[in-house]
Amino acid sequence: MGHHHLDEIKFCPYCGTPIQPKEVYGKTRATCPTCGWVHYEDPKVAAAVLVQQNGSILLARRFFNPNKGDWTLPAGFIDAHEDPKDAAIRECLEETGLVVRIIRLRDIISGREHDRGADMVIVYDAEIIGGKLSAGDDADEVAFFPLNELPPIAFQATKKVIKSLREP
Repeated sequence: MGHHHLDEIKFCPYCGTPIQPKEVYGKTRATCPTCGWVHYEDPKVAAAVLVQQNGSILLARRFFNPNKGDWTLPAGFIDAHEDPKDAAIRECLEETGLVVRIIRLRDIISGREHDRGADMVIVYDAEIIGGKLSAGDDADEVAFFPLNELPPIAFQATKKVIKSLREP
C-alpha cells in the first residue's frame, strides 16, 4: 500500500523545523516539535461513471501503467473543493468525448489497489446528453462493450460494478 512513509516528510511545511515521528491518536505520525503541526494523510478519492446503452457499457482503455492496455470505467481524481459529480462529468468528457448527466450514486468502492490509486472510488450512473465518442487524456481507446463480451478489465472497482450488473 503506497502510504507516505514518515521519512518522506523531512520538514514542517509551516515553520521549516525538522519533523519528528510521534505517536498521535494511536498512529506514528510526522509531527513538528516547534509549532505542533501533525501530518494526517488524507484519502485520495476518484469519481467514475457507469454509462449503459442497449445492454452495453462504456469503457476506456488505459494509456498508462499500471494496467496499461486494460479497460476501466471512465474515472479520475476529484480535486480539492470539487463536487464529485463535476469530477465524474469532467473526467468522462476528457477521456471519452461524451457529455454525460449524473443520474444517481451507484456505489462507493474502497481499497487502494496500487501506489498511485485512489482509496475510494465514487461510482455514478450517468447518461449521455452530448459530445462525440473519441478517446483523449489518459485513455487511448473508448468503446461500448456488451456485458458478455468484455475486454480485459483493469481494476477491482470496475470488476465489482460489472459483477453487480450481471446479478439479477
